[in-house]
Amino acid sequence: MMNFISSDSLFFQPFFFSLYTFFPVNMKTALAITRTLSRRYYPLHPEEQEALASIMECRRVDKGELLLEEGRIARHFHYVESGMLRQYYYKNGHDITEHFSCEDDLVFCIISLFRQEPTRLMIEAIEPTVVYDIPYTGLQELFVSYSSIAQLYKKILEWGLMVSQNKADSWRFETAKERYKRFLKDFPEAAKRAPISHIASYLLMTPETLSRVRAEIFQE
Repeated sequence: MMNFISSDSLFFQPFFFSLYTFFPVNMKTALAITRTLSRRYYPLHPEEQEALASIMECRRVDKGELLLEEGRIARHFHYVESGMLRQYYYKNGHDITEHFSCEDDLVFCIISLFRQEPTRLMIEAIEPTVVYDIPYTGLQELFVSYSSIAQLYKKILEWGLMVSQNKADSWRFETAKERYKRFLKDFPEAAKRAPISHIASYLLMTPETLSRVRAEIFQE
């Protein structure tokens, strides 16, 4: 869901097409999403849930396509209705996975969204994925009439910062085995569905090291 954004320079930029397709919003699904956000972050009244659902957009992203490209400004919160996404960046020519998101996860690039500046991260579908987007500008317009939606936004940002800090602390202080055990706890679906190369890069390991760590844990 969130990202710890590296300040290092990026040395390799591949070229991608973003060919996602917009679809009509299913209001029943949109309202279910707002109820989930209300339970998870900050309670909203039914009228507020309907207002939030009314600004949502729906789009499908095929496997391998980008939902957000490096150099773009993030303008949406993305709620994963189905499928799986990863956030990643390039450093010294290497593809580094920053985060995995699957069904019912909220995804956004916190620095780019909050500051409205170009991001260094990319968001890629690693499975065919459907997302419900909450436009940042539309959300801000709702703040005027609905103070609870402003509080919801604040709580989501706080949650995002905590996720980023926890990830940074894991990199700094945990062993390879501890990082993988945390990954299994935090991302059980990604552990089953994501390519091992992406999992290894998320954990800052080579695939060979990850295979060794998995074997050691299996033998415990």
